[in-house]
Amino acid sequence: MEDFKNVVPVEDFNWDSFEKGDTYDEQNKEELVKTYDETLSTMRDKEVVIGKVTALNKREVVVNIGFKSDGVVPMSEFRYNPDLKIGDEVEVYIENQEDKKGQLILSHKKARAARSWDRVTEALETDEIIKGFVKCRTKGGMIVDVFGIEAFLPGSQIDVKPIRDYDVFVGKTMEFKIVKINNDFKNVVVSHKALIEAELELQKKEIISRLEKGQVLEGTVKNITSYGVFIDLGGVDGLIHITDLSWGRVSHPEEIVHLDEKVNVVILDFDDEKRRIALGLKQLTPHPWDALAKDLKVGDIVKGKVVVMADYGAFIEIEPGVEGLIHVSEMSWTQHLRSAQDFMKVGDDVEAVILTLDRDERKMSLGIKQLKEDPWVHIEDRFPIGSRHTAKVRNFTNFGVFVELEEGVDGLIHISDLSWTKKIKHPSEFTHIGADIEVQVLEIDKDNRRLSLGHKQLEDNPWDVFETLFNVGSIHEGKIIDLMDKGAVVSLPYGVEGFATPKHLVKEDGTTAALNETLPFKVIEFNKEAKRIILSHSRVFEDEQKPAKSTEKKSSKTSKKDDSIATSAVEKTTLGDIEELAALKEKMTEEQKPKAPAKPKAKKAAAPAKEETEKPAEEAVKASEEETSESQK
Repeated sequence: MEDFKNVVPVEDFNWDSFEKGDTYDEQNKEELVKTYDETLSTMRDKEVVIGKVTALNKREVVVNIGFKSDGVVPMSEFRYNPDLKIGDEVEVYIENQEDKKGQLILSHKKARAARSWDRVTEALETDEIIKGFVKCRTKGGMIVDVFGIEAFLPGSQIDVKPIRDYDVFVGKTMEFKIVKINNDFKNVVVSHKALIEAELELQKKEIISRLEKGQVLEGTVKNITSYGVFIDLGGVDGLIHITDLSWGRVSHPEEIVHLDEKVNVVILDFDDEKRRIALGLKQLTPHPWDALAKDLKVGDIVKGKVVVMADYGAFIEIEPGVEGLIHVSEMSWTQHLRSAQDFMKVGDDVEAVILTLDRDERKMSLGIKQLKEDPWVHIEDRFPIGSRHTAKVRNFTNFGVFVELEEGVDGLIHISDLSWTKKIKHPSEFTHIGADIEVQVLEIDKDNRRLSLGHKQLEDNPWDVFETLFNVGSIHEGKIIDLMDKGAVVSLPYGVEGFATPKHLVKEDGTTAALNETLPFKVIEFNKEAKRIILSHSRVFEDEQKPAKSTEKKSSKTSKKDDSIATSAVEKTTLGDIEELAALKEKMTEEQKPKAPAKPKAKKAAAPAKEETEKPAEEAVKASEEETSESQK
């Protein structure tokens, strides 16, 4: 009770406020609010602030931003930073200071996105190394989360060496440099390779400074292309060109080396400025030409494999790195230069004779036809003049046909030796390439390796027989097979052809004979040596009309001659005996009587004798007319 006696009541206590429930007066309220303001941060919704991580687990991160309560952020928003720990300061976006449950709602992802483009631009300008999360794989590269923005990581910018499996990087957090920004399309390109290159640049300078030509180093096969192999020498790359992989032929570098294989290489050359290093692998072994047998010489027979084919020949590898050329002309004795592919192909095992050998130039020429006997050595024994053979047509010219009797033995059939009867303008009218044809050897030209052959000589000359069949004046049925300005070619029996000029093609009705028309023709000239027959259709009907005219003229001449004979007989009788004259007169008187005319009998007796006399003359006139016609022609 004594304690309560010493209590002094507050003089200015506001009992009215106490009754209403207010325990503080206005002054105290102001002091209390001031205290709160000094203790808590002043912040607004939709604002980005800096907070401190106070706790974290696999699912959530607790962030203190100086507010009356802490905020919770999903751990997935920090996957780009796997090293996040308690005490780290992070940016957060205030979505709501107090939700229905009275909890502070924060977002780290939105905070990053709000300043993402500013951060990206700043990182590009300052060449800053940033962290990003590889979200997924896409065509040609990867998608990386950088400051909340999806950036593109090209496959070529992942590492300094080619990457064959992109999937191993998905879900990883890596360091990058921003190399390109496109503000119009909101595109960002990042590179991880740039970080590695920067580190390797110093290593390269150090390695290149120690390089020397001829130095042998160990490296790892980094990449294989169709033209060579890239070797990692421990921070710097060198190239072994495909030609420096082996002394022998190499179709593809994979035949010699494999990826990630360790190999010893020799430095052939390098460029300090462009940082290019040329390496060699075959140079570590002696050149095969230097190890070639000393007793190998021209004329020896060697075996090898066809490694390269060309139209002009084939390259034969008789030992790894030692090759010889078989020219197509040395593959066969034939004069027909064909493609080398007709004789062999890549991979074939062949046997050949050494024709030339140059060890200094490292060149060798070979031949395979030398393994067979030259067919022209004893050509006279195998193909004597007059012998008959079957040949194959190889080629045509305007003047004849080239044929092959056997490999390496060619001959020519002149166009004039193809047929006795046909007028051949071009050999293709008679035969075709690849056909078999019977021939007879006419001449042998051993120096030029050529035979003169004939085909028509296999048969007797039919013109000896034609001379008796198509004699001048004989008439034969013929068909016009060719019509030209100068005349027509006429096909006659037995395969013979004749020629008729335009004036001898006029028919009896005045028209001209047409192509493919069949008409009778008369032979007006036969030349056995020139094998020429001249024909005429007009002569056929013209010569038939001449005998009729000749008969009329003959009758007129016979009548006149009968009268003259009678007159001469009278004169003769008058000069003779008078009795004979009287008898003649009496006879003539009796002949004038109707019953017994004597004068006609005298004419009949005289006419036959006259005709016999005139026959040779008529034939002479006819022959003369024919000769005149021929001279005019």
